[in-house]
Amino acid sequence: MSARRQYALSSLSLRSLTTDMLKPSAIIAEDEAVLRKALRTELSRLWPELDVRAVAKDGVEALAQFERHRPSIIFLDIEMPGLSGLEVARQLSGRCHIVFITAFDAHAIAASEHGAVDYVLKPYEEKRLIMAIGRVRDRLSEPIPPIDTLLRDLLASARPRSYLHWIKALNGAFVEIVLVEDICFFQASAKYTGVYTSTAETLIRTSIKALTAQLDPDRFWQISRSTIVRAESISRITHGFDGSMQILLKTRPERLVVSESYRSLFRHM
Repeated sequence: MSARRQYALSSLSLRSLTTDMLKPSAIIAEDEAVLRKALRTELSRLWPELDVRAVAKDGVEALAQFERHRPSIIFLDIEMPGLSGLEVARQLSGRCHIVFITAFDAHAIAASEHGAVDYVLKPYEEKRLIMAIGRVRDRLSEPIPPIDTLLRDLLASARPRSYLHWIKALNGAFVEIVLVEDICFFQASAKYTGVYTSTAETLIRTSIKALTAQLDPDRFWQISRSTIVRAESISRITHGFDGSMQILLKTRPERLVVSESYRSLFRHM
């Protein structure tokens, strides 16, 4: 091989290496497999130049993947088993840009007010994800700020969450106790919210918004402004040619419509 050709190949390899080094990179740490896959796909679509180098299903794996890949960004679920996202963030403070993944508005508000990190809410909404991408893009050229103050505030305010295990529902002139594990879905209508089990229908006065804050988000998924479905009660999801989605249940005949804002949660199912 001629010296000129060797020089040309060396220059090409160097340019490729430099391009790879300058390309923004990330890892995703999220304990729900469906949400991990959904976020990776959405990032690929909305930020195609981002190199997602790995995913992690818990905090311990997230730290190991960070040390292996040294990404410039981590998308980090706040609540994960073993080692929480907040504990991971404390160890990574000042070492990479952090985008928190959370189902709770209180965490999101604190992250947003701090300004050094961003957040996305579960289930993912395209508008919020685009905003987070834009903000973290702008920060990539800046020094990575430590977030110790924010983490202290979040860790101090974090408390073990106690989710609903049963609810009181109206059944004619009686009040009925319904275990949440028996509920297939909730659906709001007029002044009440319907509670649907496999064999019965009852009413409660609690709003869908209030229920969302009281139910375990890993088990109960909001699919529209008026409907929450228990994940274990889902039989399958159907996809229409127009992009529409409907959920079929194992023990009830209703077909629940997934509104456009919530479809990303089910896109890969």
